[in-house]
Amino acid sequence: MRKTIVASPLAPAAIGTYSQAVAVDRTVYLSGQIGLDPVSMQMVQGIDAQIVRVFENLKAVAEAAGGTLADIVKLNVYLTDLNHFTTVNEVMACYFSEPFPARAAVGVGALPRGALIEADAVMVLSGDRTPPSCG
Repeated sequence: MRKTIVASPLAPAAIGTYSQAVAVDRTVYLSGQIGLDPVSMQMVQGIDAQIVRVFENLKAVAEAAGGTLADIVKLNVYLTDLNHFTTVNEVMACYFSEPFPARAAVGVGALPRGALIEADAVMVLSGDRTPPSCG
């Protein structure tokens, strides 16, 4: 087993005792990302901006590990208000295409720094899928 710590300056620095991601052979475990801007380390405002920032942060870490969001096989989404689930689905469609990863969406009472959303993921590096593009 080969364990490698993954870090990207394009995602927020860890704000605790964890790594942005840990790769074990071809499997990469991406830590939870909230809507922190990686430059200012401040929370972006509003649910729409936070959802986009979370996926941009995950994308940056995935790329630092040598993959793309298309390599994610399991995604966990944590929301302080499950009424935002539809918006998460809409934004996800810009970042993921079929076959979609397995996913859980969980309502939680609170998240770090007052975040409205957090997501973590498991990625298996394969290099055989092209990620979709938004905008």
